[in-house]
Amino acid sequence: MTDAAEHAREAERQQLLLRVLWRQTSPDALAPWLRNDLGPAQTRGLQAHQAHARVLAPRALAAAYPTLQQLLGDASFAALARAHWHHAPPAWGDVGQWGADLADFVASAPDLADEPYLADLARLEWAVHRAATAADETAAPVALRDLAQHDLAALRLWPQAGTALVLSMHPIVSIWQAHHVSSSMQHDRYAAAREALAQQRAEPALVWRSGWRVQVVALAAAEAAFTRAVLQGQAVGVALQAPAAWPDFDFQAWLLLQLTRGWLAGAGPVVGSGPKTQS
Repeated sequence: MTDAAEHAREAERQQLLLRVLWRQTSPDALAPWLRNDLGPAQTRGLQAHQAHARVLAPRALAAAYPTLQQLLGDASFAALARAHWHHAPPAWGDVGQWGADLADFVASAPDLADEPYLADLARLEWAVHRAATAADETAAPVALRDLAQHDLAALRLWPQAGTALVLSMHPIVSIWQAHHVSSSMQHDRYAAAREALAQQRAEPALVWRSGWRVQVVALAAAEAAFTRAVLQGQAVGVALQAPAAWPDFDFQAWLLLQLTRGWLAGAGPVVGSGPKTQS
């Protein structure tokens, strides 16, 4: 058997095992993969794994979505996690990488329709999770210290790995920050979030990692539009040719601020795939 065929067979076996664990199919379906039919010991083992999986799903998602867990409460979040595992179980063994499409699942959940910001908040939390585990550096052909020696209009700006822009019509940054500020630092840490929700404020979120800490800031509309163009890999000159989208945009002020924030790795030609970002 070739390596590719063996890999495909193992992937099929893992998917079948997951379906058995979640009672989507009978344990007898595993018989062709075993030398003998399932006996009492194997059946008890599967039952133990089923119980373990019901505990593992909430724990795995809570690591990436702590704010969503706080908002929903432990019981509701656990039910959501188990339902999502049924809907889209892990495709490989590392459950720490499972949950990327939870936001779409939240958006389609009828029970959560009254809280439309939750799906975008989940997208923000996944971006934070990805930034926290991203590589330390992103290599760029033109270093930051050499930017002044090049015509930036003909280059694309390269972000550090893990940098992402999450677009939202809801105040997801205010909500996220309210749950990540120590209660001892503010008398009412949820006041700003309540005000932002009452104002129906749109808060596009820029996410990046500075050292060991993930940073999240809300961007103004023009700043978000240009940042999105940068993260999509457009040349600076091309991105600046859309004045209708940001009539009062000041590129020099924007560049200085982003250099201060520290999510830019440098610049390079608009060729190849470049670093991957979420937008």
